[in-house]
Amino acid sequence: MSKQILRCGTSIGANVKEAIRGQSKPDFYSKLGIALKEASETEYWLELLHESGYIETKHFSGIYADCQKLIRILISICKTNQ
Repeated sequence: MSKQILRCGTSIGANVKEAIRGQSKPDFYSKLGIALKEASETEYWLELLHESGYIETKHFSGIYADCQKLIRILISICKTNQ
């Protein structure tokens, strides 16, 4: 599970970085969409780690809140394209 959260968690930033250097607006929004999917997957793995007892609530709460904020930011940016 830790490898999965590391993979999807770091992929968020990589895709945002690619979006910034996107070749076009559709490319920009495509990469941000991928980042959003990776953030959602990260949220899932965090929930699973917490529910299975691998992460204590005191550590989970802050990380999870940050992940949810990031998801809201990415959703907001992607909605401006619609």
